[in-house]
Amino acid sequence: MLNNIRNFSKTVFAKIILVIIIIPFVFWGMGGVFNTGNTNNIVKIDNQNISTQDFMDHLNDMRLDPDTIRDNIDNNLIEEILAGLISKVLLDMEIKNLDLQLSEKNLGRTIKNNKNFLDDDKKFSRVKYEKFLILNNIDAPSFEKRVYENELKKRLFNYISGGIKSPLFLTNQIFEEETKNIDVEVLELNGIYKSKKSFTTVEINKFIDENKEILEVDYIDFSYVKLNPKNLTGSNEFSDLFFNRVDEIENKILNGESFESIVSQYKLKALSKKDYTHNSGDDIDKSIYSKRNETKIQLIDKDDFYLMYEIKNIKKILPEINNNNFKSKVVNLIYEKNKYDYNKKLIEEINSKIFDNNSFIKLSNNKSIPIKKIKISSIQDDKKFTSDSIKLLYSLPINSFTLVTDDKNNIYLAKILKQYTRNIKKSSDEYNKYFIKSNVKIKENIYSSYDVLINGKYKVKINEKTIERVKNYFR
Repeated sequence: MLNNIRNFSKTVFAKIILVIIIIPFVFWGMGGVFNTGNTNNIVKIDNQNISTQDFMDHLNDMRLDPDTIRDNIDNNLIEEILAGLISKVLLDMEIKNLDLQLSEKNLGRTIKNNKNFLDDDKKFSRVKYEKFLILNNIDAPSFEKRVYENELKKRLFNYISGGIKSPLFLTNQIFEEETKNIDVEVLELNGIYKSKKSFTTVEINKFIDENKEILEVDYIDFSYVKLNPKNLTGSNEFSDLFFNRVDEIENKILNGESFESIVSQYKLKALSKKDYTHNSGDDIDKSIYSKRNETKIQLIDKDDFYLMYEIKNIKKILPEINNNNFKSKVVNLIYEKNKYDYNKKLIEEINSKIFDNNSFIKLSNNKSIPIKKIKISSIQDDKKFTSDSIKLLYSLPINSFTLVTDDKNNIYLAKILKQYTRNIKKSSDEYNKYFIKSNVKIKENIYSSYDVLINGKYKVKINEKTIERVKNYFR
């Protein structure tokens, strides 16, 4: 079967794919700068080296945009990508050590059973297979290699966790945790927080003085022109001539030509706006404003036309306090900060055991806000609180206090009163569901232990200087 599939690589479609694949490498030939090859190592695992060329090949396979990499260098993106490559190499080494293999017959069966390649009769469709390769810019041998590697990894994990069968008590434990009923007392904190109307002019002015930089509003001066077939070619057709001229304009922008010069050369009519901010304007104005901190001259594809614009000036202005929109914004910020500070203090008191049941009752009485009782039927019961809040409540013991939220972002102080559990029966319809969950949990624990084993089994040495050189390349 594989030989038949490989024949596809000799077709016209395959040649098209190769061209498509080659193009990104022509424009992004990163590996060439590290042409010392395997002698320039970035990582050493036991006696196996990972060279900078290996790392660059890994980056190329990920098809990451160079700008994305450059923008996230200080967020440890390079280190995260390298960690992924190290994990891949470690798994490959384990597969080799365990001598795990996959025959061509089994590989072929795996590809033929892939649901992406099945027709309406659930049979392998060569047309679907070839279309999949074209749409994903991959040739048949490369795709086979990926499937082969993925299947070996599956076999490795099956080897590690094979034969797992959860005992009844573990299945029952998960069943109890997820299906128990919980009685909760809650106090809505909206009535506890300081109201927006209660903030004084002194408080508002003080907040403005302390946060001028984040409160300043950008006002921009800009010019733009919509590029369409009519104003570039005199025709209404999206012809090759139109796209060629768009390419010309893009090259002129990249070469540093001014906005005015380009407008003049192509006899275009530009529109200009001064002191624009985000509170008004159409979609074009808002689109330009959203990119005010990027390159000053840009050409953007807007589907029906191309937008060329230049941001000429940006002024940061602190609005006047008598501006109602500004004042409302400031009050909202103060209110949210006050909420955050109050919640933070409350959580600190809960964690340090300062907050107890007497504090709970006192808080209710002082603000005349009633404590309400709520019954939660299971860990999936999110009718009152968000699913994350429910999971938090189910993780805590009786008499615990915590903060939870509903789907409208209202915040509640909650106390767990009682928990009611029941045992699962092997004959019940629910048993198989929780048996599988228990097996998954056991496997996760095994994989965690295996991870620790791998870390101790192999000696990984990272060349920090080489990592820094890679970073400098992208900078």
